[in-house]
Amino acid sequence: MYLKKIVLTVVLLGLLLMAGFSYYVYQNIFVPNTGFNNQQAHVYIPTGATFKMVAEELSPLLKDMSTFKTVAHRKGYDSNIKPGHFIIKKGSNNNEIINSIRSGNTPVIVKFNNQERLENLAGHIAKQIEADSLSLLSAMLDQDFLKASGFTKETALGMYIANSYEVYWNTSPKAFCQKMLKQYNVFWNDSRLAKAKALALSKDQVMALAAIVQKETAMIDERPMVAGLYINRLKKGMLLQADPTVIYAKKKAENNFNQVIKRVLFKDLKISSEYNTYTTAGIPPGPITMPDVSAIDGVLNYQKHGFYFMVADVTNFGYHKFAKTLSRHNKNKKQYVNWINKQGIQR
Repeated sequence: MYLKKIVLTVVLLGLLLMAGFSYYVYQNIFVPNTGFNNQQAHVYIPTGATFKMVAEELSPLLKDMSTFKTVAHRKGYDSNIKPGHFIIKKGSNNNEIINSIRSGNTPVIVKFNNQERLENLAGHIAKQIEADSLSLLSAMLDQDFLKASGFTKETALGMYIANSYEVYWNTSPKAFCQKMLKQYNVFWNDSRLAKAKALALSKDQVMALAAIVQKETAMIDERPMVAGLYINRLKKGMLLQADPTVIYAKKKAENNFNQVIKRVLFKDLKISSEYNTYTTAGIPPGPITMPDVSAIDGVLNYQKHGFYFMVADVTNFGYHKFAKTLSRHNKNKKQYVNWINKQGIQR
């Protein structure tokens, strides 16, 4: 009888211990531990992060940090931290949270367009991924990379096709550049290459000309028309005489790309620069901005016409008036100059 009591007591104690352990496990592992109201939260864990840094990042998102730390230690996460961008779903328990930040590195969408220089592009990208702007710029200008890719410092901006891309947040600057090179090669498919060849232009020249078209008009439907005008000038051996190249040459000469220039003056047309198409024949050595795909395709699919001159149309803002002769152009230009003078725009 006494032995039975002992056995019963041991069994009961065992059951209590098991119940306690089960409750402990349940509380630590399976109870939801998120403290945010949105359906999901984004977590960014930098390269080389310590567990303390991870805990600080997660602290505003969790209800109970102590149970999270306990489970993280038991699962070995605190000694095997992965960098990246991770998504935690509302209502996740500690086990699910750790699984998410250990193996759920999720790409981010990187967007860029109309950057005037690699410096601007690097700064813009640095706001969207882990890498800083100086590291990105260094990778973009790496001589070995440029040489192997067929670019120069002047043409390198043309490698980055304005668009949206999926990349991992912790992508290295070198890997980012390699990915953009791959996308560039995909963009230049057989069809586009054939059209560039038909124009007797290299890819770099197409990009540089497209950049001028980009700056000349924001109207997508007008870009093939503007491109056709410059193609006509090239074929006839005329100077392109594109005002945006003068503005770029002025900014470059003064090393001030933050200045806003609304009016090109006659003295500006004499700036000595290989980018100034009023003094230098042909297409500039590189793009004066990052052209949109519409501008690039506007060049490759340029509109055939007989125009050689254009000026902003003050009766249809955003568009241009085109002319076949200089005399007609001068009449159009006079209307524009009168309008701009009335606006009081001096520079």
